[in-house]
Amino acid sequence: MAKKGNRIQVILECTEHKNSGMPGMSRYITTKNRKNTTERIELKKYNPILKKYTLHKEIK
Repeated sequence: MAKKGNRIQVILECTEHKNSGMPGMSRYITTKNRKNTTERIELKKYNPILKKYTLHKEIK
């Protein structure tokens, strides 16, 4: 049986890359606790196409 809990998978997408118009995209998959973090999360992650750390926001 599947484990029930408050942790859900979320997708983080780069905001700078999205606005730059360059081809491709930088996305990361992570988990968050739905009970403790109700709002969308924002993390600084590495974007290999832009070759620098950028702000990634939760989508969907």
